[in-house]
Amino acid sequence: MSLCHLNLPFASDAASIPSTFHSPNSSPILSTSIFTTKKVHFSSVLRRSCGVVRSHMTMEEKPLSQNNRMLVYVPAHPLIKHWVSVLRNEQTPCPIFRNAMAELGRLLMYEASRDWLPTVSGEIQSPLGVASVEFIDPREPVAVIPILRAGLALAEHASSILPATKTYHLGISRDEETLQPTIYLNKLPEKFAEGSKVFVVDPMLATGGTIVAALNLLKDRGVSNKQIKVISACSSPPALEKLSNQFPGLEVYTGIIDPVLNDKGFIIPGLGDAGDRSYGT
Repeated sequence: MSLCHLNLPFASDAASIPSTFHSPNSSPILSTSIFTTKKVHFSSVLRRSCGVVRSHMTMEEKPLSQNNRMLVYVPAHPLIKHWVSVLRNEQTPCPIFRNAMAELGRLLMYEASRDWLPTVSGEIQSPLGVASVEFIDPREPVAVIPILRAGLALAEHASSILPATKTYHLGISRDEETLQPTIYLNKLPEKFAEGSKVFVVDPMLATGGTIVAALNLLKDRGVSNKQIKVISACSSPPALEKLSNQFPGLEVYTGIIDPVLNDKGFIIPGLGDAGDRSYGT
């Protein structure tokens, strides 16, 4: 399996944190505008003056141990690239933007659910004979947690690809001055069933404050990092560094990773405000 080793030292002078990046194809490779195919070591350094992340990649043939590293997947599917491009375009009207979010979310959740869903096996009678079959086990629904409000658009098609789901809404706003998160709606259960599988859907991983707040709520309810997969349209290195520090073993599926975070906490070039663009307000 092709892996990418990410070290993320930033202006805070925090120690570099290893994460692992790869793309979940049938033969996984790295393939995005900032990655090359095959195995690479990826290191990023934040330039203090303007927050630009510079990347350096070297080829590595030895396999990397996954252990408790956070795994970040940037699937190479052309449809994912297409919908990210639609989302980036400032001329994309609100209804099409929201539809693009939903389609991107569908594809990312499809990739994230690979080799992850519980199944049951048996035999059924087809029109021409007995067939061995395998179904998704409906007794173990996947918990889908969209972070309002843009998370609703990204998670819209979850039930169309996952045969059994439970949706729990979580509202978290970000103070535009301090960039700190505030939880204003929490529909999570007090406890999740042992072994629950959870999708946390947060379109923009910018500073990382919102997603960290959400994951801490899950941790308080007995959900381990390895039971969670984060679905995101666009991510930034500062957020990924924060997640890697605090949630080893977590998996993140994102449409694109952009290197720059401006002083207002927005990803550059990013998608703009995903909530405003999804709902026109």
